[in-house]
Amino acid sequence: MKLVFIVGLGGGIGSILRYLMQVFVSRQLPVLFPWGTFLVNCSGCFLIGLLYALSTRYSWLTAEWRIFLITGLCGGYTTFSSFSYESISLFKEGAYTYFLLYTVLSVLLGLLATVAGVAIFK
Repeated sequence: MKLVFIVGLGGGIGSILRYLMQVFVSRQLPVLFPWGTFLVNCSGCFLIGLLYALSTRYSWLTAEWRIFLITGLCGGYTTFSSFSYESISLFKEGAYTYFLLYTVLSVLLGLLATVAGVAIFK
């Protein structure tokens, strides 16, 4: 139960940060392109890569801190960072077929699922 609380706390903070970043960016760049989400996704990917690298190098990043920062904070900030890290992990492991399947199917089926969800109420 402790780990669930840790994830929830990190996820809540990450979600708040995502919202604040998107509001800030949309006020600075009021254009059609979704710059806020784009910047959240890119910065989240950078952050999760940095945290994973730190976790393999330093012992002070305990399992609880990794769960709080990576699963909670980054997960609440953007799940795109998890998708990106998992894709890169597959590629680095030489699982090229799974890498292609995961990336292409995630994007295509994700878009189709969104269209389907919207279509249900139209």
